[in-house]
Amino acid sequence: QVQLVESGGTLVQAGVSLRLSCVVSGQTFSHYNMGWFRQAPGKEREFVAIINRSGSRTDYADSVKGRFTISRDNAKNTVYLQMNSLKSEDAAVYYCAADEGILLTPQVHKYEYWGQGTQVTVSS
Repeated sequence: QVQLVESGGTLVQAGVSLRLSCVVSGQTFSHYNMGWFRQAPGKEREFVAIINRSGSRTDYADSVKGRFTISRDNAKNTVYLQMNSLKSEDAAVYYCAADEGILLTPQVHKYEYWGQGTQVTVSS
């Protein structure tokens, strides 16, 4: 069984940077495509960023493109989300997720394993 544990969420002011981390255990980390998703109150969970097994390919939601960067360290079983120039609309619970499928996908329902989430609050 795969376990994912996110960390790094906190209260920040708009405009600052924050890095989220997600440590994966239980299975071979490099076997999984990884994604970051977020869910704000009253909204559906949405795609933020995804990265393939080797880290050679990434994709981002238009709302975060140019501000957020996803990366992974397969030696540390960890995926990161560097968030710069945070906006109030970025406030949400951020989840990392793992997908053992072949194709890299932003579709929430394709991800089999999820962390418990970490809260990011942005004050303006």
